[in-house]
Amino acid sequence: MSRQQKEPIPDNQNDNYDEDDLYENAQEFELTDHDDDHEPEPEHIAGMPSADALTPSDRYLELFEDVQNQHIFEDSKTFADCAPKHDPVDILISYRKLARRNQDFSLRQFVQDNFYLPEAPHNYAHAEHEKRTLSQHIDALWPVMIRNPQSHHPNTSLLPLPKPYIVPGGRFTEVYYWDSYFSMLGLAESGKVELLKNMADNFAWLIEKYGHIPNGNRTYYLSRSQPPVFALMVELCESANIGGSEHYLPYLISEYHYWMDGSGSLNPNQAFRHVVKMPDGSMLNRYWDDRDTPRDESWREDIETASSSKRPSKEVFRDLRAGAASGWDYSSRWLRDPMRLASIRTTQYIPIDLNAFLYKLECTISTIAKKNGEELTALAWEKKAEDRLNAINHWLWDAKSGVFRDYDWRREQFGLFSAATSVALFTGLATPVQAQRIAKQINEQLLAPGGLVSTTIESGEQWDKPNAWAPLQWMTIRGLKKYGEDALAEEIAVRWLKTVSKLFKEKHKLVEKYNVVDGDNVSGGGGEYPLQDGFGWTNGVTQCLLNEYGHLLEE
Repeated sequence: MSRQQKEPIPDNQNDNYDEDDLYENAQEFELTDHDDDHEPEPEHIAGMPSADALTPSDRYLELFEDVQNQHIFEDSKTFADCAPKHDPVDILISYRKLARRNQDFSLRQFVQDNFYLPEAPHNYAHAEHEKRTLSQHIDALWPVMIRNPQSHHPNTSLLPLPKPYIVPGGRFTEVYYWDSYFSMLGLAESGKVELLKNMADNFAWLIEKYGHIPNGNRTYYLSRSQPPVFALMVELCESANIGGSEHYLPYLISEYHYWMDGSGSLNPNQAFRHVVKMPDGSMLNRYWDDRDTPRDESWREDIETASSSKRPSKEVFRDLRAGAASGWDYSSRWLRDPMRLASIRTTQYIPIDLNAFLYKLECTISTIAKKNGEELTALAWEKKAEDRLNAINHWLWDAKSGVFRDYDWRREQFGLFSAATSVALFTGLATPVQAQRIAKQINEQLLAPGGLVSTTIESGEQWDKPNAWAPLQWMTIRGLKKYGEDALAEEIAVRWLKTVSKLFKEKHKLVEKYNVVDGDNVSGGGGEYPLQDGFGWTNGVTQCLLNEYGHLLEE
């Protein structure tokens, strides 16, 4: 581990820097550990194909770059998910020989000869679906979304898991961390108890093997996680009468240590990985990725973004990766200039949602410890939660506006208002007075004709207006109800269900995100890839809301 003082930015590198940005803070240091770029190789699971020990970009080197740069596939993620037909080392050696010696060499043909393409996206809409209700359609989709760990090719980027799991759908053919919680809500609602437990057990297994839950079960996702919702999964299993929360306690604690790694060595105004020590000595967290290279799944896009910035490419890559770790990839939340993705500064923001989830994690550990009769342990974790709550209120509560906001710890100012403020209600950390003020701002600024928009900014990024996402609807609705704001919760739920129902009636499918501002075309847009069908977390949240509010849709 090394300590590096921030260097002044050259005059010609003025990518949205102001005078304060040139030195950012004479007392501030950033701690980096370059040895964290490579994660440990998983132990082989008996009877299952093993994953490659390297990410596709590390394994195939110039072959990977050439495939991406020559647009062999429309989607950058496709080649990252391809399975080799032969030994990966032999494929690379063969490529080097053939590409160098053969003037008629066809890279496209070489890829076809040496790789299996990933599974084609499933068609989730069929004529017979017209006969189903929305709820029946969601129930019928769960078997379609299941993946069997034993069925994939060896030496791919796909990490094996010990039990069956649910994928989101479309281009996303692997399990995703925070997506899965919202899919699991639907599994519980549909009575899929065994699959619900399988999902929780798989995530516990990932923590045991890697020390954290990766963004997804791909080698190229190992360098980052996603919003830490494992505690919510454990709570969901308890509410579904699966029980055994004490079994998950060691894994919850391990996940906490992952997020707090390096906190003991920091001085005020220092950061290491996910932890930032604030000027008053309190600890808060940020999103982070241990690598500073283009993402394997978005290689071309990241290089293009970095090339349009005057900042060092590695800084842009790191912030893009951290943005992916946030789950909000991408949003004006992370941008200095809302209209320019190249201005992304994810690692410089202390997010309200991340710290609210970690508060929930600390509270859950305390609760389970108390249930086990470990009173002193419970008190210790209760104190951690109390300290975080105090820090959140000090640094992230905007008393003037009456909302929680992200905090730009480099510029010492609040970030934009977004639906992330709802996570403070969802995890129960807000006071009743704070909740009342937050509800007022949600109603005035985020409530749209078809549901709740993510932000008030129309940037073209997919986590901005006019798009709405199932997890934000759910957390806002449940959070509002927790504080007695039932009328607003109901209004959001009904508007969202009408939006989902409209597209289902027209196209007989559910999708990843929705446009809730344009009543005529409710299909979401923006971002790095086309709108995806499926879709795991939309299915899960919609099924739960139909059970509670579906009767209000009847004309």
